[in-house]
Amino acid sequence: MSTERRFSKGEVIFKQGDEGNSFFKIIEGSVEVIANYGEDGERELTVLNAGEFFGEMAVIETYPRSTTIVAKEDVLAVETTGEELGGYFSENPGMIYEIMKHLGNRIKELTSEYDVLTSVLKEVKASQDKKSETVFAKIKKYIDYYASGKNNINKPSAEALREASEGLKEQKGKIETYSSGTVIFKEGEVGKCMYIVYGGLVGIYKNYGDPKQVKLTDLYPVSFFGEMGMIADEARSATAVAEMDDTFVEIVRPEGLEEMFRDSPVKIEMILKHLSYRLRMLTYDYLSACKEINDLYNS
Repeated sequence: MSTERRFSKGEVIFKQGDEGNSFFKIIEGSVEVIANYGEDGERELTVLNAGEFFGEMAVIETYPRSTTIVAKEDVLAVETTGEELGGYFSENPGMIYEIMKHLGNRIKELTSEYDVLTSVLKEVKASQDKKSETVFAKIKKYIDYYASGKNNINKPSAEALREASEGLKEQKGKIETYSSGTVIFKEGEVGKCMYIVYGGLVGIYKNYGDPKQVKLTDLYPVSFFGEMGMIADEARSATAVAEMDDTFVEIVRPEGLEEMFRDSPVKIEMILKHLSYRLRMLTYDYLSACKEINDLYNS
């Protein structure tokens, strides 16, 4: 159902701002991901190689292309449209987890970069001479990144998530029920599963049980949590606690994704939308912090 496509070195595969309804998996060669292609402030963001995906977020969430993709060398890729996605997963069930891992790794990498950025931002705010060469050397890449992406600082809407969650309310698989105060998982633990909340309330905490305990958020039906432990091999970054009696969740494991797709493809769609939305929100926060550094330097 998918189509093999060949692109010559230097060929534009799609442009920033294009409407898109297909994604690509690179079989041979590599591509450049470029912001502001052919304009002032053009910037290469990264290079993708064989085995990697690009364009998937436009299929998952129906957004315009956020960057331009150019063949760095001759490229062989497989293109799959949104209409073909269900058939693609049926024929290639292992790709469900591969795409989730791809999105999860992008979230993991950008989160790490964002942590460094926020540290630099604090340093710039505290600096007495914000235009010194020392400060500029630290912030130049963030100013450049803001210049290349300032037209994309649009906070993503959660509407697609709300619409997709409607289909989950009566789609329950294997459920575990917890009483109030039950610790579902602890910060620092390694876990290979994620959770869907169907009833009750789950609190997410940093430093749970410590005097410095902080509640990060409350999760209501229908919400996801713990996904990075499943797809990015990360230790839990926080503690999840049932906040009400009869809080019930579904446990999702990588080996169960194929069966989940067969029984309830809407769940797979929702997980992908959740990951895509999380990445878009993180990108928005990153660009906003770059803008703040840019404004501080130029004020």
